Formats: sequence, C-alpha cells, structure tokens
Amino acid sequence: MTERPPITIAFLLFPNVTQLDLTGPAQVLSRLGNARIELVARTSAAVATDAGFSLLPTTTFADAPRADILCVPGGAGCSDAIDDAETLAWVRAAAGEATWITSVCTGALILGAAGMLCGYRATTHWASHHLLASFGAIPVRERVVFDRDRVTGGGVTAGIDFALALAAAIRGEEAAKLIQLGLEYDPAPPFVAGSPETAGSTILARYREHAAAFAADRNRRMAAAAERLVNS
Repeated sequence: MTERPPITIAFLLFPNVTQLDLTGPAQVLSRLGNARIELVARTSAAVATDAGFSLLPTTTFADAPRADILCVPGGAGCSDAIDDAETLAWVRAAAGEATWITSVCTGALILGAAGMLCGYRATTHWASHHLLASFGAIPVRERVVFDRDRVTGGGVTAGIDFALALAAAIRGEEAAKLIQLGLEYDPAPPFVAGSPETAGSTILARYREHAAAFAADRNRRMAAAAERLVNS
C-alpha cells in the first residue's frame, strides 16, 4: 500500500477560543493518515478555552513549522486576537506557505482582518455573517464554502462538516467517508433549532437579547480592524 504523503495542520490557539471550533476539525483531520496536528499559540503556556478548560500548545508562533493546512477557529476571543498584531502577523506568515487557508466559525473574521479573504467567497457563524464584507470577503450563507485555496466553515459544529469536506478534497471521498464512519458522525439533533430560520422567533429573539452587548462590542472592534486593514 502506497504511503500517504505527510501533511501538517496548524490550528491557531488563542485565549477564549471556542474549543469545538478547533477540536472538532482536529479530530477529523488527525485521521487523514500521516497527519501531524500543531496547536500554535503566542507562548507555550496553557490557553484557556470558552468551555472552562485549557489546551496546551504544541508550538509557538516563533517555532511553528510550515503547515500544509492553516486552520483558524473562532470564539469570543477572536476580537482580542484581531487586535493583536503578533497574532495577525503569524496568520499572514503561515497563510503565505500553506496549501489550504481555512477557518471555522468566527475564525473567518481573523482571516479577514489578516487580509486573507479579500475577493474570496466565505462563510462564518450566522450571527457574525454581516461582518465578512467589511474585510472584502463575499459572504455566502452556506455551511462550508470552498473558493480556490480558501475553505471556511459556518458556526461551531459546522467545523466537523468543513473538515470532512476538506478531507475529501485532500485524500478523496472514500477516505473522508471512512473517517465519518469511524467517528459515527450521523447527526440526529433532538431539536430543529440550529439556525435562525428553524429556531423560531421566540428563541431567536432571546438569543439576540442575550448576545446584544457582546455583539455591539464585536461590531465596533471589527469595524476598527477593517479600517486598519484598508489603511495598511
């Protein structure tokens, strides 16, 4: 049997990342065969996630190897990541050497702030979708969007779909199906409430009310980041 060519996948790791944005795709992509996962952070210290536990980086911005796939997750911490020049500098450098430049959820906004989505079709979490255009991206309301070497996934759980689609592009559909079967990825959610269109007006209104203060701050910071990008 011919050995599969090696592949390195680098995930950006930053404080208050949504862990499933990272760990979902990492679980899938780790099964590509001859694959190496790197969790890349500013320092080697443990990084707190939004789920109350921390993840340990495998390497730092300074020492990270070249990656075939760059994957940028999202989460509440993405606004701070976008405000951090060192983080954006590493994203740009890693993207410059990667074969695939990808994101999950609001990681797309980090890619956008780094100048990686201008003129590309892209998606993100539905509640932040309106922010994509400010970074020159072409917003598309789909769960997974491919545009040349850019691949973006929608919110959180879409990261698993994104990773399976990317696995198929890299290793073939049969390999991706084997991964899906091994993970028993056969979604059957107990409620039909996973999108604004299906959640119903009451649940949608409650979500928007809960997220209002956070959304206002993110919108302000994204506007500032977009202005910096234009002026850079």
